[in-house]
Amino acid sequence: MLIRLLILSSLIFIASCAAQSPQNSELIPYYQAETLKPYDDVLAELEIAIAEHNFRITGHSRVGKVIRDRGTKDFPDYDTIQFCNLTHAKTLLLLSPHAVSYMPCNIVTYAFEGKTIVKIHLLPSDTDNKQLNDFAKEMNKTLKQIVDFGVEE
Repeated sequence: MLIRLLILSSLIFIASCAAQSPQNSELIPYYQAETLKPYDDVLAELEIAIAEHNFRITGHSRVGKVIRDRGTKDFPDYDTIQFCNLTHAKTLLLLSPHAVSYMPCNIVTYAFEGKTIVKIHLLPSDTDNKQLNDFAKEMNKTLKQIVDFGVEE
């Protein structure tokens, strides 16, 4: 009876460990910075930095403004700006077709406790693909520069 209990306990333990290790999951790293600069100034400077790094803005969602326009007065600012560079996109997709999930680049800006916060997801640089990792490290430097330019006081 004791042996059966040990075997059953071991099987339950092994099954619980396996359930906590999802297959094909990815952790998307983020880079965040904040500033006391006015919100609209940060947005304008992010757009400049995006263009200066040879990216094209593909979308801009002014979520906070739209919510305010629909009647929720005093709702804080929330924006997302999507941008892309087709040359970089081609390189990324040739290195890994699965990397399409990281496109386009997406930068989030929002007001919180008197500050403007800017956040961007970075490309993972710890995959099994060395060329992809090298590309990601260089791209992540550029993405961080864009954020830093936007919040620079």
